[in-house]
Amino acid sequence: MLSNLNALIGSRICHDLINPLGAIGNGIELLGLSGVADSPEMALVTDSVQNASAKVRFLRLAFGDATADQVVQHGEILSVLQAISNGGRVTYSWAVPGDPPRLDVRVALLAVMCVETALPLGGDIQITQNQSNWTIKTKHDRLSLDPALWAPLSKGEYADSLTPAQVHFGLLPQMAAQADRKLAFSHGRDWVAVTF
Repeated sequence: MLSNLNALIGSRICHDLINPLGAIGNGIELLGLSGVADSPEMALVTDSVQNASAKVRFLRLAFGDATADQVVQHGEILSVLQAISNGGRVTYSWAVPGDPPRLDVRVALLAVMCVETALPLGGDIQITQNQSNWTIKTKHDRLSLDPALWAPLSKGEYADSLTPAQVHFGLLPQMAAQADRKLAFSHGRDWVAVTF
């Protein structure tokens, strides 16, 4: 049995979605060249396609298949994070040098998704690396931390019951183990951090 079947499914779904989104984007660009795209409706469609494309690129990195020899280009990560923060409530500060291993990027982005759940009003998420240690952290005076989701992370476990909107809490410990990383979770009144 394939141990990475879920990741392969994630990669396939993202691959199958990105092609039609790209085609729609190209069509909108052609309409723009003909002058048809100068309307609020076309601007909305353009923004929606760009947001959907950025989200699929993010999800491909977070849920897709990864091997130990793959790296992610620094510029690609910055591009994805910038694109998904456009018009959103969450911004991202990526302070990781060079082209990191894809396995580590996958763990970092799953941790980012977990930290996002603690920010119902939005905020900034910092992703840093100090030598080989990664930290995904946010600070906000109105955090929302569900102990049933967060407490198991430091033990490399996940909650007994997850909804589709919480699936990243289930995948994070598994992907950290695959990357040979140990997760830690810490928090205070106005901050939360995931380290590995």
